[in-house]
Amino acid sequence: MKIKGKLTFKSERAEDLVNIIAQSLAPDNVSGIKTILKDDSATVIFDGEKVGTILSSVDDYLMNAKIAYEILNSGSQKD
Repeated sequence: MKIKGKLTFKSERAEDLVNIIAQSLAPDNVSGIKTILKDDSATVIFDGEKVGTILSSVDDYLMNAKIAYEILNSGSQKD
């Protein structure tokens, strides 16, 4: 059985933030993962044969996206 899913990341800071996060996550785009960039969003499409593999990939991807987002926003926060 083929399983498909997608995540869409949007940003108020639009292109800059979305593009940086998508580029930083590109090495995670193994077979079955594709990233599509549009104006203010990045859509990540996952597909595979096993539910466990898809869930693991999505979990890893979201954790890495969270880290990239936190790093990008750490410079804009005051101590």
